This record gives sequence, C-alpha cells and structure tokens, in this order.
Amino acid sequence: MAVWLLALSALMIAVVAFGYARRMARKLALLEEMYWQLKFEHGELKAKVDPPAAPQPKQTFVPLTQLKR
Repeated sequence: MAVWLLALSALMIAVVAFGYARRMARKLALLEEMYWQLKFEHGELKAKVDPPAAPQPKQTFVPLTQLKR
C-alpha cells in the first residue's frame, strides 16, 4: 500500500512539474518574441532619428614625386 501511495504521489508531482515547465516554456517563447520585436523596432527608430552620414569624399592618388617638390 505504501509503495502505491509513493508511486502515486511521485506521479502527481511529475505531472505538476511538467505543467509548470510547459507554462514556463510558453512564457519564455513570448518573452523571446517580445525581445526580438523590440530590437527590430529600436533599429528602425534609430535609423529614423540618426540617418546615415553623408559619404566621405574619396581620396585621390598623389604621386610621391609631387610631394617632394
């Protein structure tokens, strides 16, 4: 009788732990989705507020002979 009681209580604890793990997995998935959404929105807003700088003028080639003069 004691073995059955022990086995039944262990089964109940396992079922409760499994349910808790599933809930935490759902919360983690939601939190991860919210994180990536926020990161994407932050990048978009940063691009709107701080537009890319104007391109720098290209350096031209100067021969060394002209520098010696």
